[in-house]
Amino acid sequence: MSDVRPGRLKVYLGAAPGVGKTYRMLDEGRRRAARGADVVVGFVECHGRRYTEAMLDGLEVVPRASCMYRGGGFEEMDLAAVLARRPQVAIVDEFAHTNVPGDGHNAKRWQDIDALLAVGIDVITALNIQHLESLNDVVEKITNVPQHETVPDEVVRRAGQIELVDMPPEGLRRRMAHGNIYAPEKVDAALANYFRPGNLTALRQLALLWVADRVDEALQEYRSQHGIGGVWETRERVVVALTGGPEGDTLIRRAARIAARSAGGDLLAVHVARSDGLADGVSAASLARQRRLVEDLGGSYHSVIGEDVSTTLVEFARAENATQLVLGTSRRGRLQRFLTGPGTGETVTELSGDIDVHRVTHERAGRGTLLPSRRRTLSTARLIAGPVAGLVLPVLLTAVLAQVRGTLDLTSEVLLFLLAVVGVACIGGVTSAVIASVTASLLLNYWFIPPIGSFALKDANSVLAPSVFAVVAATVAGVVDRSLRLSRRSARATAEAETMSSLAGTIVRGEATIPALLERTRETFAMESAELADEQPDTEGATFVPAGPGAYLVLCGRTLSSSERRVLAAFAAHVGSAVERARLAEAAAEVEPVKAADRLRTALLRAVGHDLRTPLAAGWAAVTSLRSRDVEFSPEDRDELLATADESMAKLNRLVENLLDLSRLEAGALTLNLRPTSLDEVLPMALADIPEVEVADVEDIPAVLADPPLLERVIANLVGNAARHTPPGRKVVVTASALAGRVELRVVDRGPGLPQTDRERTFEPFQRLGDTDNTTGLGLGLALARGLTEAMNGSLSPEDTPGGGLTMVVSLPFAEQAVGAEPAQQSAGGAR
Repeated sequence: MSDVRPGRLKVYLGAAPGVGKTYRMLDEGRRRAARGADVVVGFVECHGRRYTEAMLDGLEVVPRASCMYRGGGFEEMDLAAVLARRPQVAIVDEFAHTNVPGDGHNAKRWQDIDALLAVGIDVITALNIQHLESLNDVVEKITNVPQHETVPDEVVRRAGQIELVDMPPEGLRRRMAHGNIYAPEKVDAALANYFRPGNLTALRQLALLWVADRVDEALQEYRSQHGIGGVWETRERVVVALTGGPEGDTLIRRAARIAARSAGGDLLAVHVARSDGLADGVSAASLARQRRLVEDLGGSYHSVIGEDVSTTLVEFARAENATQLVLGTSRRGRLQRFLTGPGTGETVTELSGDIDVHRVTHERAGRGTLLPSRRRTLSTARLIAGPVAGLVLPVLLTAVLAQVRGTLDLTSEVLLFLLAVVGVACIGGVTSAVIASVTASLLLNYWFIPPIGSFALKDANSVLAPSVFAVVAATVAGVVDRSLRLSRRSARATAEAETMSSLAGTIVRGEATIPALLERTRETFAMESAELADEQPDTEGATFVPAGPGAYLVLCGRTLSSSERRVLAAFAAHVGSAVERARLAEAAAEVEPVKAADRLRTALLRAVGHDLRTPLAAGWAAVTSLRSRDVEFSPEDRDELLATADESMAKLNRLVENLLDLSRLEAGALTLNLRPTSLDEVLPMALADIPEVEVADVEDIPAVLADPPLLERVIANLVGNAARHTPPGRKVVVTASALAGRVELRVVDRGPGLPQTDRERTFEPFQRLGDTDNTTGLGLGLALARGLTEAMNGSLSPEDTPGGGLTMVVSLPFAEQAVGAEPAQQSAGGAR
């Protein structure tokens, strides 16, 4: 089986239901079949759309597999039949669908598709943008409709082809209005809720941007494989270079405006910690603040290490396929540029090629942090300028002093030459100072020390003066050189601290997953790849460092210096810590169910000690009194004792039933008989024993797929809970509405409500938050209500009641949709 070529996956991605994914999928299947390919339909859901159903003509359809779950019958794709049929191409709809549990099936349909791909079958499937795991919460915020079925983004990204099925919101709403998506009775509700123009526009933008990112990844991979270094201006990418100086905010905002001029433009901020070129004085706090500003503006922040800042910036921009590079202008004067050479801006402009470079003026020139080399203390420009100045500056000074001969004495002339030598030492270090010292000594001796015009020295003083001059010059040059070395070491330590501080900030912000740390390491050291290996790699040219027991951080790319390896070791330590935390988290996850069961058992024992004992004691006392022969009870007293015994036994029976039902839910053993159920069928029985309940707006509500007795218990528990918290004279309100294929039943009370932080705790067993009367039960009502609701493929959530109070919202799917489209939302665990 290992020799079989994996099948190819093609995904039709849409922004919303009804854009035509299934139609396009079947159309492609027909075209492939017409070209001679062996095509079968593994599973397609047409939702009663006649045009889509017509596309099935001429295609072989594999019969679906029937399965039973909790008393209900469902149909799923027959994976075994498709595998046995072994077609060239299989059409499988609803990529994110969750299969009905049991019968040895995979939990998710995308896992079924993986099984088909593994044996060499090409698969065509369809997916809506709201089912992508990374966008699930965003879509819920936009539409206010929770999505229970998702598929990991990585699974979709593995597809060989992703084709966007796009349609403008106006066209989709017209298709809805013509009855080509939903049945006529559902059109108005859909157009007023999920299919609002704003919702569809936002979903469309999400789909376009996600596909654009996927295309961008494919483009980057192609450019890398073919060694393409030039910029392809497929989308606007603006890189802004930060040094940590005060001009950073100006540069970031300017770059953000440039990126915003193009739809989908990206903003990337980069700071280079390097070996030779930026000066001291960077504030880590300033960089952290600028990073927050970049992220607030929707950009991304990057920190890289490079030997030369200009080269590193251009390489980073090319690697990111950037179209524009934003830099701050330099404030150096002409003399400083002459002595130290061109600055970063000039060099970047020369190296940029087809990348546009913007040099932005600002109030002050910022200076970035160094990561200086331990091998060199001076830049290349200063190493060249120093010796030249050592030869030229003494000659120029001699020419000037020769013109004013007689005006200054020998002492003043010696001091001026000494000043020139010190200046050269500051520029070029010890070597330049020695050259300047020798040149100045010879010129001073020949032109200013008698006998003038000769190198001869006539007395001891004439010998002493040049000697002292040379010693002072060498000493000053040595001090300057040592100061430079210490300054570079300090700058390096500062840069290393800044890099580690940036890494620590990443961890604090919650980005410290292992993949995020590996990507941050690769980016920081400008490497081609960064991976975590279980053993030392034998790849030639790879750099690796230990990252904990049995783990190695492996980097491929350029050769790192010894100083960079020291910083890399710190990164490896963080990666090792992340690996260890992941192992501990896995161990904790295994222990957590045991702890949860223990907590539940403890709470149960505590509750049973009081809540079961109370009705048991009352009933026992009543029966004992009736059996007593020492007291003669009147008929009224006997009836009252019998009523007490009956009420106590009934309460005890309800508590035991709740405990048993909760236990069955926890074990996944509760049997359901799901069938179309109308609210008119269950509300009268559920509200029979609860006075002061107002029922409104439940007429003409579609039937839901539910177990009637269990739905009755859910409503009774919710209404009973609401009645306990509703003030006297106020009624509990029960209302319902239909929205986006689901029915929402609301139970409204006017009580004190609950803080947001306590709401989820109310659904835990044995919790009675806010109850003043602790004799009302075990606190199982809401826990059991949520468990039963989720077992019936629904959801139960609390909301604030306008004007005060709490509203419990029960959401269940329409009966006709749930049977065919969403059976798999049921789970064996129910509430848990």
